[in-house]
Amino acid sequence: MERHRKMDVAGPSRKRRTLIAFLFFPLYLAAQTSPSNAQFVERVQQLVAQQRWQELVEILQPVHPRSADLDFYYGTALAKLGRWQEAHDAFESGAWLKPQDKQFPLELAGVEFKQKHYRQSAHYVRRALRLDPHDSYGNDFLGTVYFLEGNLEAALKYWNRVDKPRVAQISTDPVPHLDPVLLDRAIAFAPASTLRLPELLLTHSRVHGLGIFPIYSVDLLAREDGAFDVVFRNWERNGWGHNYKEGLFLLLRGLPFQTINPELYNLKHEAINFVSLFRWDAEKRRVTAQLSSPFEHNPKFNYQLFTDLRSENWNIQTSFQGPTTLLGSLNLRREAIGANFTSFASARWRWSAGAEISHRDFRSVIPGTALTPILLAKGYQLKQAAQVEVSLWRAPERRMNLDAGAHSEAGRIWSQPSHSFEKLQGSARFHWFPQAENDDYEMQYQVRAGKTFGDVPFDELFMLGLERDNDLWMRAHIGTRDGRKGSAPLGRNYFLSNWEQDKNLIHKSLLTIKCGPFLDVGKITDDVPGLGSHKWLWDTGAQVKARLFGVQAVLSYGKDLRSGNNAFYVSVSMLKPGLPRF
Repeated sequence: MERHRKMDVAGPSRKRRTLIAFLFFPLYLAAQTSPSNAQFVERVQQLVAQQRWQELVEILQPVHPRSADLDFYYGTALAKLGRWQEAHDAFESGAWLKPQDKQFPLELAGVEFKQKHYRQSAHYVRRALRLDPHDSYGNDFLGTVYFLEGNLEAALKYWNRVDKPRVAQISTDPVPHLDPVLLDRAIAFAPASTLRLPELLLTHSRVHGLGIFPIYSVDLLAREDGAFDVVFRNWERNGWGHNYKEGLFLLLRGLPFQTINPELYNLKHEAINFVSLFRWDAEKRRVTAQLSSPFEHNPKFNYQLFTDLRSENWNIQTSFQGPTTLLGSLNLRREAIGANFTSFASARWRWSAGAEISHRDFRSVIPGTALTPILLAKGYQLKQAAQVEVSLWRAPERRMNLDAGAHSEAGRIWSQPSHSFEKLQGSARFHWFPQAENDDYEMQYQVRAGKTFGDVPFDELFMLGLERDNDLWMRAHIGTRDGRKGSAPLGRNYFLSNWEQDKNLIHKSLLTIKCGPFLDVGKITDDVPGLGSHKWLWDTGAQVKARLFGVQAVLSYGKDLRSGNNAFYVSVSMLKPGLPRF
């Protein structure tokens, strides 16, 4: 990104503030000096007016103690001469004498800015804004610092207070295949207007809803007239890939797991996406398909139609390795179709609602202690789902955000006898980039919990563990043994927390490799004796993530701190669309 303007020691208003101080300086000296100092007063005035900084330093340096105003002029002269550390010390001395005067932290910020110490510069400007939050110069200055660090959200937070930045024109790089009208509706701001932070966040939400931009950024380029051009840089999913190599990679990415993923994106250039999975593993066959599209050519809303067919063999047992006890066995056959509707109309809130009709059948059942007649209820089921997600808190200058969500599923199964149930889940996720610039380090912490009311069939139970059809990961508990599901804890109610930190090893264009430690803590409970974990589970370890063509592969090593078991696991998944680069 380009620097949007040049700044003096503390910015373009430096000369104006020096002149004001010069006009009032004689009054201050007259009140504080005796008639014998008249020549000194006159000399200081002359040097300030003539900007003879070296001589000013020479006559002020031996003065002890100096007043806050003398420290101000002494620091200014030193800064003009490029003597940054001495200038810093002089301004710090003045700030100690007059802690409520915002000019000193602003000048300190200018000293750091000239040395390109942007993080320290931002620290001092924030100190000045605590004294006067409405200071237009300070807000403009702080927005500029964050802009130079590449933190657009933080820059907008402060620039918006002074009605900046003005958008001149919007362009794309490269030009996507998506219908320009649809993309224009997804971008919530317009040329010849001020780009507001809520508009940027709303743009992120709508771009996410399109489902075709796994990687993108919104960049500002400075113009000579003080306005900015906005560039939407993107990597677009289109068709089955940009070329046959990419297409084959995406299609066959699951081949080691006896899976292929036929997918077509951006059909008719209208963000109509078809995503499917075909798995021929004899122990867990599955076919899924989903068609999604903006509703009535409007990126504010999105609909999804889906189907899911499964034939799975389950051995419910106490461990995925070593000695184990079989608690039950069955073959699950399940067919489902459904629809979902999602709203991206708000920058902070997102909600969705949907319904699913399914049928399940259980064969080759060995009940054991884990399988009860209620869990083995067969028949048709109608389920209604609702979900809401909200951005609870954002601190863009710290590159932190906290999101939360709630999910409800209510269903009824027409078995003999019929049963109804309700599943409630809640989540909170904290995300942080510790460094002021780039994403070299990244930390995430997520807490989730779920509770079940009523009688649920077996396939509606929660599972804590690593399994390709499960997202509640305990990374030292693998959910399959000898290819069959059932070796991870199952139950009606759970608590799960996942912490991880990543460090970039390689970050080039479409390829990113990162690694870092993780810690998972969870517990799952159930009234059935053969289900649940019975104790708190503690898993720790490390993982390596590789991203290419919008696909993420994760190799993890986890250690169960309770049992001592070790788990190596590889998973491959598509990146969620709409993740802006920082």
